[in-house]
Amino acid sequence: MRTERNVHERVVEAPAEVVGALLDRLSSPDDPIAPSPVWPPFRFDRPLGVGADGGHGFVRYRVTVYEPGRAVRFDFPPPADGYHTLTVEPLDAGRCRITHVFHEEQGIRQALLWSLAIEPLHDVMIEELFDNVVRAATPDRPLRPTRRSTWARLMHRAVWDRPKAVPFPAAAVLGHEAYDRPDFTDSWQLPLRPGMPTSPEAWRGVLPYEVRASAPRELLLGEDASHLDFRASVLIENDTVTLTTVVRTHNLRGRLYWSVVRRVHPFMARLMLVRTHRRLAYAAPPAPVRLAREAAAPPSG
Repeated sequence: MRTERNVHERVVEAPAEVVGALLDRLSSPDDPIAPSPVWPPFRFDRPLGVGADGGHGFVRYRVTVYEPGRAVRFDFPPPADGYHTLTVEPLDAGRCRITHVFHEEQGIRQALLWSLAIEPLHDVMIEELFDNVVRAATPDRPLRPTRRSTWARLMHRAVWDRPKAVPFPAAAVLGHEAYDRPDFTDSWQLPLRPGMPTSPEAWRGVLPYEVRASAPRELLLGEDASHLDFRASVLIENDTVTLTTVVRTHNLRGRLYWSVVRRVHPFMARLMLVRTHRRLAYAAPPAPVRLAREAAAPPSG
């Protein structure tokens, strides 16, 4: 076993009370400091407080210490032996220090996984969280955003959300209406992270084909040919995006063609969905910027 201790800290030119109030909103619907949607959001089974279970992405933990405006500690569940903390320390009336500490007792396997894959991602995510703290606490100050190393970018792609196969959604009305008796359908779904666009129009890049129909929560694209027709439904519902493909063959050539293409189709559908999902996440404004714009926007209606 070895002890891994990883420490990040940032001096913020704002009172500790201001930064502490931001810390208290961690995991809330208006969380201003979590670096989502580029990273998975912090989620718990209850408001931030001792006993709350949750995590971000595949990392799971429980809140074991919570001092409002000052500190929060998250312990990993057994068999893991470790924790991480976020603390705010006043330096003077107008400055404070925010610190993140990761501490874990690691065996050989955990140490290798941490060093090769997790640590590069962890370091960038924490620094981007600190970037958001600075943006939210001192919106008028210039900020040089954290840069990701090439290795961190590669690891980030490797752990990105994976689409899951789901039944043809009943809410995908345009997709269901495309053909009376389709020869093939499949549906792949990804969760939408906070800050990602919720208009299906933003997802037109999933497939560069003609728009056949649109609805408030669904976009239908497709193409017709002499041997087969296909439609692709992009549905936004319940904080998810679902890509459904519907195919209708016309003749023997179409059936032979599709018998080959359908073997690679699931891979290509997932790839296009993930690429667009990632591109939109990276293009989204950071949480403090997004929340400020929402607060400044005139009320709808």
